Amino acid sequence: MKRFRRKRRYLVVALLAIAIGAGAFAFAATNTVPGSTAGAGSGAISGYTISGITYTPNATTPTNLDQVAFSISPITTTTLKVQLASGGSWYTCANVAGAVTCNTTSPQATVAAATQLTVVAAQ
Repeated sequence: MKRFRRKRRYLVVALLAIAIGAGAFAFAATNTVPGSTAGAGSGAISGYTISGITYTPNATTPTNLDQVAFSISPITTTTLKVQLASGGSWYTCANVAGAVTCNTTSPQATVAAATQLTVVAAQ
């Protein structure tokens, strides 16, 4: 009788282990991952040509600069900013068919502080 109980106990433990293993495998086997894409690429970065730079002083206080204007090529740029001094303020510009204007009144640029023209342009 003891022998039958022992075999029965081993049988129950074995069946339980098989059931747990099959359940774990079933969960692992049902994972689905949707298709996706990944990639890398490169393209040439070419510069812009700036020409015809003009500075417009303030009519009342000519030591203040109210505007910087220039032509840009290619004309398709959508983001344009200028800086008139290293570490100075950046001014947003408008581009109409390659004719660029940058208001430099907020904060007010001055002739004395304008030591360089840095232009950042991007499509």
